Amino acid sequence: MTNGSDDVSRALAMPPELHCYRLNSHPAAMIPGRSDREWMDDTSDRFAYRCTPLTIANSSGWELLLPVGIAASWNGGIRPSDVTVMAQEEGVNLDRIAVSIFGHGILTFHPGYLFRTSPGWAIGARGAPNTHKDGIVPLEGLVETDWSPFTFTMNWRFTRPGMIRFGKDECFCFLTLVPHGALDAVQPVLHDIADDPKLRASYESARDSRQDFSARLARREPEALRQGWQRDYLHGRDPTGTFEPFFHLSKRRLREPREGE
Repeated sequence: MTNGSDDVSRALAMPPELHCYRLNSHPAAMIPGRSDREWMDDTSDRFAYRCTPLTIANSSGWELLLPVGIAASWNGGIRPSDVTVMAQEEGVNLDRIAVSIFGHGILTFHPGYLFRTSPGWAIGARGAPNTHKDGIVPLEGLVETDWSPFTFTMNWRFTRPGMIRFGKDECFCFLTLVPHGALDAVQPVLHDIADDPKLRASYESARDSRQDFSARLARREPEALRQGWQRDYLHGRDPTGTFEPFFHLSKRRLREPREGE
């Protein structure tokens, strides 16, 4: 199908489908993305959870979980053999889980599925949003899963020689759906904020309200301390009442995978 075709436009207007074909009897478990993060739990009064865009991003996809914990080490070389992988349990077939095949400090995971999406939709494979792992970083891929008969791997690259660990049931790959067939048609348009007086007035009002609230909070005014934080974005509310959201979410919980018929 050609980018920009009528067929692609019609396909992208429909809710996308995601089919996951198991390639072996024990692929990675697949669950809806979880909004919580350990580092967010550890922030003072859990204030990080007040940022709705963070929690929505955390849960806007599906997690693939390791069936067994692993330890991997890299000695700094460029050969595949310079990365070693060990399972933390006996009797595990690591070739189906985590291996070193590319060299250059890259650790490769096998999801254990062949994914198929609706026409024009692709899968973005990456690490779980808003997480970090010392010594290794996830590499992102955008895969045309609407036609490809090939599976893909999830790859992480060591940032320095050393050893890292992934625990059992830890997310090693985060899957999102991307309207791949429509992105090339998007043309960003630049404006000065003064070009839209209503938007400018709404922006300035929201900015001034936030600055005023922050100042009252810094002065430890009782009412500001009682509120703790402003909730306009959380509730999908323009403080001026000028704009109403067409769509708004404060929490997301995607659907669990189900067995096909």
